Amino acid sequence: MSNLAIHVEQLSKEYHIGRQTTYKTFRETLNDLALAPLRRARSVMRGQASIVESKPFWALRDVSFRVDQGEVVGIIGRNGAGKSTLLKILSRITEPTSGYAEIHGRVGTLLEVGTGFHPELTGRENVYLNGAILGMSRDEINRKFDEIVAFAEVEQFIDTMVKHYSSGMYLRLAFAVAAHLEPEILIVDEVLAVGDAQFQKKCLGKMGDVAKQGRTVLFVSHNMAAVRGLCHRVIWLSGGKIVADGMTSDIVNQYLLETTATDSRQIDVRDAPRSFHFGERLKITNITFNHGEPIYHGQPLHVHFDYEAYADVYGVAFGFGFASLEGTRILSVDSDLNAPQFDIPKDEHSSVDALVDELHLQPGIYMLDIGVRSGDNNALDYLPSYTQIEILPSEATSNIMIRQDNTGGVRYPATWTWGSVAIQEHQ
Repeated sequence: MSNLAIHVEQLSKEYHIGRQTTYKTFRETLNDLALAPLRRARSVMRGQASIVESKPFWALRDVSFRVDQGEVVGIIGRNGAGKSTLLKILSRITEPTSGYAEIHGRVGTLLEVGTGFHPELTGRENVYLNGAILGMSRDEINRKFDEIVAFAEVEQFIDTMVKHYSSGMYLRLAFAVAAHLEPEILIVDEVLAVGDAQFQKKCLGKMGDVAKQGRTVLFVSHNMAAVRGLCHRVIWLSGGKIVADGMTSDIVNQYLLETTATDSRQIDVRDAPRSFHFGERLKITNITFNHGEPIYHGQPLHVHFDYEAYADVYGVAFGFGFASLEGTRILSVDSDLNAPQFDIPKDEHSSVDALVDELHLQPGIYMLDIGVRSGDNNALDYLPSYTQIEILPSEATSNIMIRQDNTGGVRYPATWTWGSVAIQEHQ
């Protein structure tokens, strides 16, 4: 028992769909009591029911597992699988309906980067405020203050109110505060969904340092490459239940095989769930590949974006990317690579198109990333690993490429010399 960090036993969490809770003044309550008989009579006369039904929804159901001290455990599953609910229970943010969870040690939580930041306070003041919310003492924050600011790279703006920060600066500072806790148990929920590549690399490096120090880490992510790199063990959740629990490579492979679905080439993303503030100023509403027709290796690829602007945005660039099923980006296509960035006025509903002359991406199934950013390189809308896209072989595809599975990558021709004879490779 001395090595036990987390013990979860028969943990369940029930919510009720359709139930509405309202709060009334004392006067309103007395008024409702006085009028209740009249309202019931009217309801009967009109044949109306006055009872509002609610349906139970189990976000978690009979979840049990143990985590020893020093283990780095990944928790994976599709949206709605119960991952965030589990972490909120372990972080004591919400109570379970039944079962229990024992936590042995100080817990540091990164469920939503930036919670507790106040826009009217400076970066310095928010470091102390957010650190206190996360459980750090003032002396502890004092000792780590310079390290936090250096990690966030906001030294020049530390005494500026954070409402003037770019979203990237805001996120770097928020993560820096939370990441410099010294907990025995670190709980992390998909913080890598935001920020640029350098920021994500820094986050992974920091969590890797925590793991090397022998602390316990629970890491929720849709980035399978990050899960493979950090975690020794993986728990797979689906429908609020544990599907599998075991070695990282085995469980991730099972998960990818199970969840890889038929591709979609006409994708309505208007109501897609978004993290943080993505989609508030400009939202991608639809993306269509090849007018809904299949995508073939070595042939043109046409991509059509529809969007809506809710504010004036400047220096806008659209982009999409193909990643491996583990989440490693293989190919990116961004509008600002060979076309100027442009400004979009508020209330504009329009579209933008991209044409790739020849898509030399090997046949296979890929994860699709969709995004649009402003001129200061901050994301306006971002949907990472939103769905799977399949690239089909064409007549020009070699047999060896068709026979290989999960090879991925982009193939380009080169001049090869065999002996003294130069040979041009063909696709």
